[in-house]
Amino acid sequence: MTREDIATLHGSQLYQALRDGRTLAPLIARDPSLTIDDAYAISLDFLARRRADGEKVIGKKIGVTSKAVQDMLGVHQPDFGFLTDAMFVEGDIDIAAHRLIQPRAEAEIAFILAEPLRGPGVTSEQVIAATAAIAPCFEIVDSRITDWKIGIVDTVADNASCGVFVLGEARADPRAHDLPGLFVTVTKNGAPLSEGYGAAVQGDPAQAVAWLANTLGAYGVTLEAGDVILSGSLVPLEPAVAGDVFAMELHGVGGCTARFV
Repeated sequence: MTREDIATLHGSQLYQALRDGRTLAPLIARDPSLTIDDAYAISLDFLARRRADGEKVIGKKIGVTSKAVQDMLGVHQPDFGFLTDAMFVEGDIDIAAHRLIQPRAEAEIAFILAEPLRGPGVTSEQVIAATAAIAPCFEIVDSRITDWKIGIVDTVADNASCGVFVLGEARADPRAHDLPGLFVTVTKNGAPLSEGYGAAVQGDPAQAVAWLANTLGAYGVTLEAGDVILSGSLVPLEPAVAGDVFAMELHGVGGCTARFV
């Protein structure tokens, strides 16, 4: 099959799994010849089907950036996916309404861009200059692959295993903070859960966003002004079920809460 045929086949399967709220066997197990380039082509086909439904791209996400998450998932390189308006949640996260299958919460630093960025050659300094504000964020990752049995090809194809995301109300100037030194604490149902630093994300969240801009540039994709960029988890992923309440505090910036119903 051509790469276009591969993208159409697997993109349609992932799209239907998303709409049905069900999982698929790992793609790589069914087709061991799949490459990362194939996976990105599948991801773009998957996205095109969502856009045909009226969803609009409002940002991008970086996945599998921290060692804790890499070790947990067995995926040892970053990936990226797209954020649409249907993935942005204001208020409670309705698991059934969003057809979340096996959600996990992760605390992140979101970048809100004032200017576009397109690689190659984007630096962390250029990322800071192009950023209007940073914000505390929960990304709720979710996999359309059964039991999270993912490798890099599976997670890339599956839009970097993204489900939905929640932004806290706080906004801060990234130039006023040492981003690698930003400290986050997370609670689950009122009990301490995890903590971490911005340095967990490729040493510097701004460097992670630069990596994203440069990687996307190779596919002809730009980080646009107004985009929300999720820079990667500062802490290990935590499974979520209806009734769970997660709260994070990005110290010196502000907090964010994710309530599941």
